[in-house]
Amino acid sequence: MNDELHDKAIDEGPDEGQFVPNVDIPEPPHPINWNLLTAHDLEQELLELNRWVDWLRHTYGLPASVIPPYWHHRPELLWELSALHLHWLCAYDPDQNGSAPLGWHRDFADARQRLRDWVTASGTRLDRDRPTRQTTWPGEEPADHMDETPITNRDEDFVQFVLDQVQQRQDAEDAFYASIDDQTGER
Repeated sequence: MNDELHDKAIDEGPDEGQFVPNVDIPEPPHPINWNLLTAHDLEQELLELNRWVDWLRHTYGLPASVIPPYWHHRPELLWELSALHLHWLCAYDPDQNGSAPLGWHRDFADARQRLRDWVTASGTRLDRDRPTRQTTWPGEEPADHMDETPITNRDEDFVQFVLDQVQQRQDAEDAFYASIDDQTGER
């Protein structure tokens, strides 16, 4: 992600009433498997989801107990919000029937409760964050103690998070392609 993208990630955060959904979507909505995205697609999907989540929290006045600032650090919140976003895109598709938005709002009520549960379990809050606690099963090594870290600048953290995630994904892609034998095309 270059400086232009950094500025885009910060500057394109929607002001209330400014987000225009479905404008930048070049294809029909589809489920996102965050584990399988290329580095480029990961970057694009994270930026799009971030814009939508910001719109959602402002439009519905959602507290940090439902959508905390560091939602992007918690996989359980990322997957839940991604599914909710997809559902919203489909419900508000112009080809959808007129009752689809009502179904989305009904499901949104259920999703808000699940989001509260995830936030409670994860330990992320408005002003501080810690990794989600993991239950140690018999025979596993006990988990390390997890300290809370203060949240000082959410937007800067999000940009750095995207940079780090994209770089990790790109490194994995590069390692995979480097392992392929040019002669046989096999690993």
